[in-house]
Amino acid sequence: MDAALKSRIETMLAQNPVLLFMKGMPEAPMCGFSARAVQILNMVGAPYAAYNILDDDELRQGLKDYADWPTYPQLYINGELVGGVDIMTAMYNEGELHEALGKPLPAAE
Repeated sequence: MDAALKSRIETMLAQNPVLLFMKGMPEAPMCGFSARAVQILNMVGAPYAAYNILDDDELRQGLKDYADWPTYPQLYINGELVGGVDIMTAMYNEGELHEALGKPLPAAE
């Protein structure tokens, strides 16, 4: 991986404690997986930044190598790859995503 691209990715991760690399943006996701990832993060209620990888082919390709993760969306918390929407869904269902994001679980009804 190009050193400049690696540095750019690391800077983005350092500046955004919770960062979702996705297709589209939260207000207009461009695929169902990205839409689901946004929905999950919104249900948790934690602030997050998002980046549209469709606008940046170099970053889109580079992140696959950086993370050794071939698909999008990709969620990072505190600079660490959490995973894609399947992992996010499982973590949400188990309450682990709330914990990782420092948000309380919703009260049981």
